[in-house]
Amino acid sequence: MPRSSATLVPPVPGPPLRALLHHYRIAGEPVSCEPVTQGLLNRGYRVATTRGAYFLKHHLDGDPEAIVRQHRATQRLQELGVPVAPPVEGAGGDTVAVIGGRCYALHPWIDGRHRDGAQLTARASRRLGGLLGLVHTCLDHVMGDGATGGVQQQGAAHESRDPARTFQDIAELLALARGHSPGDAFDELAVHRLVERRELLERHAHRRPPPGAEPAPGWVHGDFHPLNLLYRGVEPAAIVDWDRLAVQPRAEEAVRAAAIFFVRPTGELELTKVRAYATAYRRAAGADARELAAAVHRVWWERLNDFWVLRWRYVRHDRRADPQFAAVSALAVWWTKEYEAVRDAFTS
Repeated sequence: MPRSSATLVPPVPGPPLRALLHHYRIAGEPVSCEPVTQGLLNRGYRVATTRGAYFLKHHLDGDPEAIVRQHRATQRLQELGVPVAPPVEGAGGDTVAVIGGRCYALHPWIDGRHRDGAQLTARASRRLGGLLGLVHTCLDHVMGDGATGGVQQQGAAHESRDPARTFQDIAELLALARGHSPGDAFDELAVHRLVERRELLERHAHRRPPPGAEPAPGWVHGDFHPLNLLYRGVEPAAIVDWDRLAVQPRAEEAVRAAAIFFVRPTGELELTKVRAYATAYRRAAGADARELAAAVHRVWWERLNDFWVLRWRYVRHDRRADPQFAAVSALAVWWTKEYEAVRDAFTS
């Protein structure tokens, strides 16, 4: 049951299994504890005991209040029929164990597999869009009725990226890529894409989304992608990793998710599947074409100005995201060329 996180952290010792199992009063003794390796920044373990299998998550942010809010949300979502994997409760009903200053949560182990867009039929793509729409509508109900401790959040306006800052980033990354030694094919591609992107931005800088152009905010999962959705056969079995639960433009999450699920290795989107997905999402979420069009524009601009994989490689000296660069960088170029077709797939 893979997990991802937004923050790069150094390695930490393995979990204190016996203390954790005692906290949750799970009958039986620990049999094995294996790190879950899928995903870029996981800190999770498959724990087997003499009574069953569990997913143990080490919450690296260490904010028990936020974690409890996420847990309560998933518990309520399950009651509403959303496929999730709520945490195991301790003896006192608590779901977070703080041991040695570290926060842990135990979840049932979900036997399933991840499926990207290439493995989804048009029908499954519609089901995926309908599922995300269900998540958004149910989150509005769950988070808006006081069921999560009365915590209220307001969606802050998010200013789109200033291309002047992006030009500075490109200059910095170009120097790092050209100076990388020994150079390789990745460095050559990085230089090519950076120069190409600079030219694209020079031509399209006037299309920067204006302030206040973001779609309507609402509660979102925050990280909806193939590694956070488990399938059992053709049916979604569990949406996992709710660490980024927050108020954000809902339609933008729908567009970002599609850009991850349905991107081909060569950087194009499978627009037939995107159309099926988006039609089902709009119906389930009650979103109109104008809202999706605004989201498409903002996410396109976001992709045009984003170089996170290169920052990982050249600034963080972390190459785990390198395999994603070819498709991610090609997508920004292809999307710019096929802008109208992409917008049409999401809105009609």
